[in-house]
Amino acid sequence: MAATDIARQAGEGCRTVPLAGHVGFDSLPDQLVNQSISQGFCFNILCVGETGLGKSTLMDTLFNTKFEGEPATHTQPGVQLQSNTYDLQESNVGLKLTIVSTVGFGDQINKEDSYRPIVEFIDAQFEAYLQEELKIRRLLHNYHDSRIHACLYFIAPTGHSLKSLDLVTMKKLDSKVNVIPIIAKSDAISKSELTKFKIKITSELVSNGVQIYQFPMDDEAVAEVNGTMNAHLPFAVIGSTEELKIGNKMVKVRQYPWGTVQVENEAHCDFVKLREMLIRVNMEDLREQTHSRHYELYRRCKLEEMGFKDTDPDSKPFSLQETYEAKRNEFLGELQKKEEEMRQMFVQRVKEKEAELKEAEKELHEKFDRLKKLHQDEKKKLEDKKKSLDDEVNAFKQRKTAAELLQSQGSQAGGSQTLKRDKEKKNFF
Repeated sequence: MAATDIARQAGEGCRTVPLAGHVGFDSLPDQLVNQSISQGFCFNILCVGETGLGKSTLMDTLFNTKFEGEPATHTQPGVQLQSNTYDLQESNVGLKLTIVSTVGFGDQINKEDSYRPIVEFIDAQFEAYLQEELKIRRLLHNYHDSRIHACLYFIAPTGHSLKSLDLVTMKKLDSKVNVIPIIAKSDAISKSELTKFKIKITSELVSNGVQIYQFPMDDEAVAEVNGTMNAHLPFAVIGSTEELKIGNKMVKVRQYPWGTVQVENEAHCDFVKLREMLIRVNMEDLREQTHSRHYELYRRCKLEEMGFKDTDPDSKPFSLQETYEAKRNEFLGELQKKEEEMRQMFVQRVKEKEAELKEAEKELHEKFDRLKKLHQDEKKKLEDKKKSLDDEVNAFKQRKTAAELLQSQGSQAGGSQTLKRDKEKKNFF
């Protein structure tokens, strides 16, 4: 409605305020951009590959930064995931970059479960985000999102075919993270071998049902370039932090006795294509795919495991509150049932214990009676033995008295005879 119409309807006595400038909601994108810039962005990269394939060097080359870290050895007993977060700044845009490396991957003799720590790490990040979402007081705007947005899978430049470890690991990861396969140290094989190797890798991925990340084609602005880049997958890359002056500028190179390989020369490798697709063109799509596809799949599976559903058995809409009430009632019913079972079990155990105690008491009484009878028998035997000993002592005393009496009588008779003989001898002399 024009300003003159508004003034005419309001009346001639009303004062009109002229507009100071353009008014419209077309400034909303600018507001979103300013808000996003003020909050900053986060991006998390998982580097999966065997030790020595140049994962750390490629990260340094991608972001033109020397990240801290020590080279891993081939003597790790198992696969360990090492995470490092860095704050990067480009113009007025801040990026919180997290690089996760698989230390010791592929170094063990038994590689059967090498993928398991990686899958568990990705699930742990999903679980942490889900727990934050389920809180009553959520702080998602300040929460550091640690979910993996892109998985760079480093393939050894063998020139033959993928290893079984690579196929198994990528198959386990394709439903949990955006997998981007890359051929590391691609200058180790010739250009013709590299072309055949790419075709062989693509064929094996398709035949084994491995779903790698495809650059989006729904946006007309980037559909053409993304379609071209999808045809170049997997990217054959080279990483290097060594610089050499070629012409009038410094470029990153790898120097060999036979020549120099330029990292940013598209005739030498696909490093520029990877950097463009990963950072400049599709970084936000990688973040969106992680949230809307992989995280939603994990969240749905997790909630279904907990018993939450969108529809009831009759395929009617089922709200979360109703699901919660149903699960709560089911839980209370199971709890009451278990409580009743425990009560019955407790009563049964008490009865069994009482029966055992009564049986033990009966056995104790019987044992006491046996011991009492045995004691009485022993006591009677001792009394009889004592009586016999007393009789023997009395008889002995009687015999002793008689013997002493006889002895005293004999000694008296012998003394009188001696006196008589002495007397006769005196009379004789």
